[in-house]
Amino acid sequence: MIHAVHVLDSLAVGGMENGVVNLINATRDHLRHTVVAMSARGPLSERLPASVAVHCIGKPAGLDLGAVLRLGRILRSLRPDVVHSRNWGALDTVVASRLAGIRTLVHGEHGREAKDPEGLDPRRNRLRRLLSPLVSRFVTVSFDLRRWLIATVRMPAHKVVTIHNGVDTSRFCPGDSAEAREALGLPIAATVVGTIGRLDPVKDQAGLIAAFAGLAGSEASPILAIVGEGPSRPALESEIRQRGLSDRVRLFGERRDVHRLLRALDVFVLPSRAEGMSNTMLEAMATGLPVIATDVGGNPELVEPDVTGRLVPSGDPNALEAALRVYVSDSYLRSQQGKAGRERVLQHFSLDRMAQAHRGLYTSLCRVQQTGEA
Repeated sequence: MIHAVHVLDSLAVGGMENGVVNLINATRDHLRHTVVAMSARGPLSERLPASVAVHCIGKPAGLDLGAVLRLGRILRSLRPDVVHSRNWGALDTVVASRLAGIRTLVHGEHGREAKDPEGLDPRRNRLRRLLSPLVSRFVTVSFDLRRWLIATVRMPAHKVVTIHNGVDTSRFCPGDSAEAREALGLPIAATVVGTIGRLDPVKDQAGLIAAFAGLAGSEASPILAIVGEGPSRPALESEIRQRGLSDRVRLFGERRDVHRLLRALDVFVLPSRAEGMSNTMLEAMATGLPVIATDVGGNPELVEPDVTGRLVPSGDPNALEAALRVYVSDSYLRSQQGKAGRERVLQHFSLDRMAQAHRGLYTSLCRVQQTGEA
């Protein structure tokens, strides 16, 4: 059985971290897994099987040679068949793996950081290119990220593969909306618009609030549910008060029952200014919700305009308000596009499909390492 070690910054609540946990749970009968968290363990570690060990390096912010050496020692003791690191926060893994004598290394790109949403930082891209010869494959979760790695970072195209995120369609599925709303304290008869994500400027919940403000006095009297925690919370709370929306906008904080919360919504919105491949959007589509999303990153690869939802320009509250107005006022449109969205996920973005793609990648790379083939 192939032993895969997954290295990431932490198992905090987030889309990338959720994807790693989903992958491990979906392949635990076929692959042996270990997780190494660079900075902190994180709450999502609770969703891992008891058989999956989690090591924590305790790396502080910034460069830390000691953390690289500690990671190298852990990898040497584990002797995995393949190491799979993810995002900038775990790029140290490339050097640590070589120090540990590990030759099969996969590095995943799940989305660019808020401080560099276009991925143009020259220092970081030079380092990526410098380390490229030590990486067996780069895995992106969207074609947009693949194009960025090849065209902007200038990685060899043959080393870059795309494996879209997958969602558990048995857990995320249509259900009893009234029951979900009662559990969350939401009005049964209201139209509920919702978004889920870290409260961070790059996710632009402030833009969504601005767009929603134009609907608050409409005949439909919709409710906006915002789920997540993060540094933007105080500013968002202030914005809600200043706009007089305290009775129409609910901040639910961080939740562990996202599958139930999604069933309470009528429309899902992703107003991000930058995005890799949103797990939460896939979960919303699998739940049977139409999606309004900004036309950035991997979003156009998920949303089929006027079939499963609508794309709007990033940072344009007026366009977002217009889209919201259409969906809030048309229950038939919501129903039809929600059904189409679930069917799209079933066909193209299932958890099984993602798991099989990773198993195939690991197997092929290990075979190449064993045989010495190119």
